[in-house]
Amino acid sequence: MNTLLHAGEHSGDILDRIYECVLLDGILDTLKIIPFLFLTYLFMEFIEHKASDKTRRFMERSGTFGPAVGGLLGVVPQCGFSSAASNFYSGRVITLGMLISIFLSTSDEMLPMMISGRISAGAIIAILGYKAAVGILVGFAVDLVLRLTKGKRDPINIDEICDNDNCHCERGILFSALHHTLTVGAFVLIITLAINALVLFIGTENISKVMYDKPFISHILAAIVGLLPNCAASVLLTDLCLEGFITVGTMISGLFSGAGVGLLILFKVNKKLKENLAVVGILVISGTLFGFIADLLNFSALIQ
Repeated sequence: MNTLLHAGEHSGDILDRIYECVLLDGILDTLKIIPFLFLTYLFMEFIEHKASDKTRRFMERSGTFGPAVGGLLGVVPQCGFSSAASNFYSGRVITLGMLISIFLSTSDEMLPMMISGRISAGAIIAILGYKAAVGILVGFAVDLVLRLTKGKRDPINIDEICDNDNCHCERGILFSALHHTLTVGAFVLIITLAINALVLFIGTENISKVMYDKPFISHILAAIVGLLPNCAASVLLTDLCLEGFITVGTMISGLFSGAGVGLLILFKVNKKLKENLAVVGILVISGTLFGFIADLLNFSALIQ
C-alpha cells in the first residue's frame, strides 16, 4: 500500500514538473513574443501595401549602419528583437550583417538572472558591452564580405513572405499580420514545448558534466547548446556559470549563439536554407572564438 502511495506521489511530482517546466513555461515564453511578432508583421505589411518607393529606398540605404544599430538593440533583454529581426531579414528590410549583430548581442534571460544573482553592475556592463561590440564587429564584417562578393544587396521583398504563407493579403493589413502572428506563434509554441521537455528530462547536471573543465571543447559545446531556440539555453548557461560549473567565457560562447526564438523563426520564414545554415555557422564559430577570447581576458574574475 505504501509502495503504491509513494509511486502515486512520484507520478504526481513528475506531472507537476511537466506542467510547470514544459507546458506553462512554453506558453509563457511564446506569449512574450506574440506582441513583437504582431507589430513586426503589421509594420512589414504597411511597408508592402502603403509605404512609398522613397521609404523603401531609404530603408535599403540605411542598411549600411545596420550592424551598429543591431548590436545596440540586441543588448535589450528581450528575445522579441531577434524574432523581429528574422522577419525583417526574410523580407530584406535589414541586411544579413544587422541580423547577425542582433543575434550575437542578444542575451535573452542572462541580464535578469545576473541581477537576481547580485552580480555587480560593472561586471554585467562589461559582459553586455563585449557582446555588443563583437556583434557590431562581426555584423559589419559580414556585410562587407557580401558587398565585395555579391555587389548590390537584394531589394526589399516583403510580399515573398506573404506568398509563402498563403495568407490572403488582399483581406487587409490587420488580417494578414494576425495570420502571420498566429501561424508563426503556433510553430514556436510546439518547438518550445519539445525543447522544454528535453531539458527537463536530460537535466542541467548531466549537461554541466559534459562541459565542465574542458577548455575550448566546452566553448564549442556551449555554442551548440546556445542554439536551443528559446530562453532555456540562456537560463541554463547563466545558471551553470553562477554556480561555478562553467567559466564566464563558456557562458558567453553559448549566449553569442543563443538568439532566443529568432533562429527558429528564421528557419520558418526564410525559405533560403543555405542562408539559414550560414547564419548558424557564423553564430557557432563566433560564439566559440570570442567566448574563448573572453576566458583569455579573464572575464571570470568579474563575477568572483
